[in-house]
Formats: sequence, C-alpha cells, structure tokens
Amino acid sequence: MRKSDQRYHANMSSAKFIVPDPETPVAGGTMKVHIIRAGLDSHTDKDDRVAVEAPLEYMLHHPALGLEPVSFGTTMRTPGDDENLAVGLLYGEGIVNQASDVDVVESSTRRPNVVNVRLRPDVRMEMQTATRRFSAGSSCGVCGTTGLDAAIARAAATRIAPTRAIELSLLFSLPERMRSAQSKFGDTGGIHAAALFDFSGELITVAEDVGRHNAFDKLVGEILMAGRLPLNEHIILLSGRASFELTQKALRTGVGILAAIGAPSSLAVNLAAASGLTLVGFLREKHCNVYTSPQRFSANAEWSKVRSDD
Repeated sequence: MRKSDQRYHANMSSAKFIVPDPETPVAGGTMKVHIIRAGLDSHTDKDDRVAVEAPLEYMLHHPALGLEPVSFGTTMRTPGDDENLAVGLLYGEGIVNQASDVDVVESSTRRPNVVNVRLRPDVRMEMQTATRRFSAGSSCGVCGTTGLDAAIARAAATRIAPTRAIELSLLFSLPERMRSAQSKFGDTGGIHAAALFDFSGELITVAEDVGRHNAFDKLVGEILMAGRLPLNEHIILLSGRASFELTQKALRTGVGILAAIGAPSSLAVNLAAASGLTLVGFLREKHCNVYTSPQRFSANAEWSKVRSDD
C-alpha cells in the first residue's frame, strides 16, 4: 500500500462524521461537518457545510376538525421560514386563498419541527379536505394526494392575465441576480431557490430550501402574507426544473412568466400552454428555450438569441 493510501485510510478511520440531532436547530439552515477531501495524490482533512434536511409536521387548527389540531402532513425541509412554508403549501393546496384566511401561524414552542396554522372559523373546509393526509419528501409536490385528475383540471382552467412584453436581455440577467442573493447555496452547493422579480428586473424576494417544492412554497407563503397576490407582471425563477407541481403552484399566484434553470416536463408545458403562462426552460446568460406564450418577450433583434438547444 502506498504511503498516500495509508494516510488516507488512517484519516478515514479517525474522521468524525457527525449526524445532526433532528431536534437541534441549526443556524442558517446549514451544518458544519468534517470531511476528507480525497484525490488521487492527496487526502486532506477539512471542515465543510451541508444543507440541513429535517422533518416538519403541519398542524392544522379549525373548528371543522374539532377541539384538537389535525396533522396535515409531514415534509422534509431545510429549517427556516417554516411559517411561510406552511402557508404557501396550504395556498397551493387550495385550503388558504388569501392572507386573511390565516388567523395565526407559528412554530411550536413545545415540539421541535412542528408548525401550527390556525385558520379563521369562517374559512370553509370540506370534510374530505380536512381529514386528508399527505407525506411529502423534499423533492415531492403532490405525492400522496388523491384526485390528481381534478388538480390538473383546476390548474388548466386558470387563465393568466395579458401583460406587456419585456426584453430577453432582462431575463438572461436574472439567474446571476438570484444566485447572488442565495445565502445558503454558496455554503453548501445543495440548496434550491425560487425567486420573484418584477418586469423591471428588480429582485423582490428569494427563498431557499433543500427541496425545490419547499423553496417555492416558502416564496409563495411570504408574498401571500405580504399582500402581493395575485402577481401581475412578475417573473418567478426556479433554480431547478419546472415540473407539473411547480407550474400548478405558479398558476395559483397569477404570475406571467415562470422561468427555470432546468428542463420542464411535458405536463408542465401542456399546462402552461392551456393557461397562457409563459414557460421558459434551460435559462442561461445568453439563451433559453421559450415553450409557451412567447408574446411576453419583445420581438426585436434580441429574439434571435433564443435557441432550441441547451
């Protein structure tokens, strides 16, 4: 065995690989871990940071549920902005339709990784909705829900309002602006983001989470409680791909343009086409794919920059 390999095995045997306590809050949604940076010729001990992934249970309070709250489900998320995450999720599910529907939302002071949402008594809740459960992973949106066909039909019936057109050059500048605003991504390289821009290119807010659906729900929860919904002449930018679930959530906000760094799914394209949403994929500094409603981009010389390849 070479001396470098001997050092490597010695380092590996003495390395302390720390598993976080799920009940211990971690500042900033990241955790410091000890790693071995391994190469063919050298192996180095160093500290690194990883994105925290921990469960969050949603407890729903409403007279229709009785005196005790009901668990609406559990998701894996990066701790932080849990209240926005809960409200955004309930908005996406159609249980909350406006900020005034929420009486109180707060993280539990007795149980870690639990957020309580108390709805106003006059909010209408169907018993089937009230007793539904779902269990979602950090990359799961509608997983576990029933009535997927109904969800697709509701989303496809949505119509996005007409807007003025913007320059493509503005769109190309957004990924770097979002990246610069991501505090956790620079530490870990493993955090998704969802960002809201207006049609002038101003960054309104950005949300981060280990799960792309959670990042979107955090964003929606924040803008809902700030009274910004429905969105008009705004852009939502996703750090990953555009799935059906995220497109469905975008339609609920009324946003005109949904742009993604990654690829869209076939159902996302069909849904965007049916509703008049402008869907952009593979967004880069100099080109992108415009899948639906291209009229929201100015038809000038810059249009030639749009390419159908990645």
